[in-house]
Amino acid sequence: MDLVQWFSAPLQSEFMVRAICVSALVGMVCSALSCYMTLKGWALMGDAVSHAVMPGVVIAYMLNLPLAVGAFVFGVGSVITIGFIKVKTRVKEDTVIGLVFTGFFALGLVLVSKVRSSIDLTHILFGNVLGISDADIVQTVIISVITLATLALLRKDLILFCFDPTHARSIGLNTTFLYYVLLSLLSLTAVAGLQTVGIILVVAMLVTPGATAYLLSDRFDYMVLIAMASGVFSSVIGTYISYYIDGATGGCIVVLQTLLFVIAMVFAPKHGLLAKTQTVTESAPNQ
Repeated sequence: MDLVQWFSAPLQSEFMVRAICVSALVGMVCSALSCYMTLKGWALMGDAVSHAVMPGVVIAYMLNLPLAVGAFVFGVGSVITIGFIKVKTRVKEDTVIGLVFTGFFALGLVLVSKVRSSIDLTHILFGNVLGISDADIVQTVIISVITLATLALLRKDLILFCFDPTHARSIGLNTTFLYYVLLSLLSLTAVAGLQTVGIILVVAMLVTPGATAYLLSDRFDYMVLIAMASGVFSSVIGTYISYYIDGATGGCIVVLQTLLFVIAMVFAPKHGLLAKTQTVTESAPNQ
């Protein structure tokens, strides 16, 4: 099979065209947000929010509401709960995050086990982009537009907030507002990622592209472009690979993103392992 046929064959199926387009869109949005998550050091917070939305998704389904509504409420609610426990107790933040997100996630599992309906636990956990409905596509597009537009409008404020919140506060920025804006976008994006890779793997889409780009560039604008390129590439090619090997689409996307990170970790021109080894070798004779 030649390369042209390899790319064109899946496009003969409408469900594959839809899956590829949605995966690319979600990959781009998650990658853009992942740069802010990486700069802020919120990998664990992304994990917490992505898992905490599960009971919200199930409750929204039970009440016949858009899944995004339930996910948003529980995503933001989990963060408020984390903040409350951190302030009121002596427990450290990382421990509180672990307690809250596992508690919310467990609640979601209980709700799924009690709701006898068309909800498929496998689809909630691992995504189902190959069977995505028209309503879910519309929801994903709306979430994507809101997220990208907000990141563009508040770009400078969010960069400063993520890089140096103390300085941002000193020059008059409302850091509390920016904090909840970022968390709201995180909750919404988790819903979009749920459609492609599911709750369990969405944290990878919110962390890995930004981490990869962070190794390849010291400028934030370039970092965002590199992250979005890697996110779209891994989402599209991962969907193709899942088609040919008949594997889990979300798993293929995340594995490919992880491989891109490993390549960057080794071969990044300035921050890669090989570059650092070469620098050490060159400096050794001078010592």
